[in-house]
Amino acid sequence: MTEYITVEDVDALLPAGWEGDGDKNRAVLEANAWMSARGVMASDPVEGDIKQAGAYLAQDAANGNLYGNRDPALKRKMVEAKGVKSEKEYQDGAVTSSGTLRLVNDLLRPYLTVGGGSTFAVRRA
Repeated sequence: MTEYITVEDVDALLPAGWEGDGDKNRAVLEANAWMSARGVMASDPVEGDIKQAGAYLAQDAANGNLYGNRDPALKRKMVEAKGVKSEKEYQDGAVTSSGTLRLVNDLLRPYLTVGGGSTFAVRRA
């Protein structure tokens, strides 16, 4: 995983208390994983715009919004008032997605092959 930002970077770019009740280290990890999984290309040193974007991502992550749990896609919802009836129907094959699992997937994405096959470096002599 590429390290685009650090806790120190975010502390310098955002107002004090940016993490709210969240964990700064976890928030920065999530921001870096999110950008790495999307293939953000950065130079060394990392560009200011990328650090600023990473700081906002970390702030969002600290509030539980970046890798929060997701409910499956809702297909239909019915509510009835006096008969107290509530019904939800989800898209076929839809499943709940945990935020932690999505974070792990993004952390591992650079190490996984498409389709689950093996890849080998080919070198000509």
